[in-house]
Amino acid sequence: MRDFTWHVFTQTGDIEAYLLYKEMNKLGTGGEEPPGAPDSPEGDSAVEPASP
Repeated sequence: MRDFTWHVFTQTGDIEAYLLYKEMNKLGTGGEEPPGAPDSPEGDSAVEPASP
């Protein structure tokens, strides 16, 4: 199911599909991360802010 929601998101850009995917990750539903899925935890920035 998680792979399906990720596929729907990548094909349509539907934010609801992405939010469902993230919610399923929080609940720990089985399966592996689909290829290209973000691997950083929610709220954790993968890009460091630039220093002034």
